[in-house]
Amino acid sequence: MNTLKAEEKPKAVKKGVGKSLSDLLNGNFLTSDGMISLLPYIFFLTFLALLYIANGYYAENKIREINSLGNEMKELRSEYITTKSELMFKSKQSEVARTLSPYGIKESVVPPKKIVIIK
Repeated sequence: MNTLKAEEKPKAVKKGVGKSLSDLLNGNFLTSDGMISLLPYIFFLTFLALLYIANGYYAENKIREINSLGNEMKELRSEYITTKSELMFKSKQSEVARTLSPYGIKESVVPPKKIVIIK
């Protein structure tokens, strides 16, 4: 025989946790028949996980949008109240008379007359 070649020792078969860890790190568990039959289930779980993540992002965006619309609504409400108070002030009889006095239009001191038509 060849004396230069070292004698091959049979590899010890790993049992238990060591074998499982070795299969996990090597990727051997992916090629087993049991794992191939579970691929549709794994893809389904992956799809559900992605759907769950997307739903979280969608919900966060909607919350931000609701908050910004709430702030905008508060600003518009305050603008509405301000504009309404300005309109009420400018439509008072004294303000209308003061605004029209430069144009020569004055407030009437004679009360209006009622016109009655008899048929």
